[in-house]
Amino acid sequence: MWVAMAYSLLNSFTASSPSHSPTPSICSLRTPFNLKLVHKTTTPTFSSLQRLRATVDGEPQISTTPSLIAEEQPQLDKEVEECVRVLKNAAKTRKVPQEEILNAFSVIEKAKIDPSRFLQTLGGTESPGRTWMLVFTAEKKLTRGRYFPITAIQRFDAAGKRIENGVYLGPLGSLSFEGRLSWKKRILAFIFEKIRIKVGPLDPFQFSFKGDDEREPTNSDPFFIWFYIDEEIAVARGRSGGTAFWVRCNRVG
Repeated sequence: MWVAMAYSLLNSFTASSPSHSPTPSICSLRTPFNLKLVHKTTTPTFSSLQRLRATVDGEPQISTTPSLIAEEQPQLDKEVEECVRVLKNAAKTRKVPQEEILNAFSVIEKAKIDPSRFLQTLGGTESPGRTWMLVFTAEKKLTRGRYFPITAIQRFDAAGKRIENGVYLGPLGSLSFEGRLSWKKRILAFIFEKIRIKVGPLDPFQFSFKGDDEREPTNSDPFFIWFYIDEEIAVARGRSGGTAFWVRCNRVG
């Protein structure tokens, strides 16, 4: 059941995880605030497990200014800047209406922002890369969307060309897939090679399923098309046609 759930989540933009079931606790945002995630060592109620996600702790945490890496990107269009602010506010509060988020997705996609530094921003320059938490997913053609209800973390390792995708249910356990990735222009394609499962307090176990397939991932495999990436948020569309955005978070564990 968990395997089916993870693949279903992936198709609708799940995020992935570090290799040893991380518990990301603080979003790695370039602001003086902290965005804390629910820590798996706590014992939340069942209802809180269903909403395991970023929670506000004190002051707002996400800046309202687009932070393009090293300020080397061209100046963003004012409309795009405003849409980035909308998404950052949505990541911070989870109260921005879906219509505003869907409109922001549309505007950002049409802007065709230069992707030349996207991979470095997404996956860093050293292994094990960077981790991102899924915030919101939208259906094909941006007809409707929702805030993602559970903790889904994705790790991208640009240096090692690796990807990891997982869902985390606090003390109930976690499930993640790991594999390799390739990058061309703004398209990140990937192939999973192994699965890792953790149930309750038991030690995690894993198994491989890659067989003899050592080829580089291509567009015939699952992929993401990235429209916007800065040090705080990232926006992409998956092969299934759905669009989503993530917020950067620390790898802890």
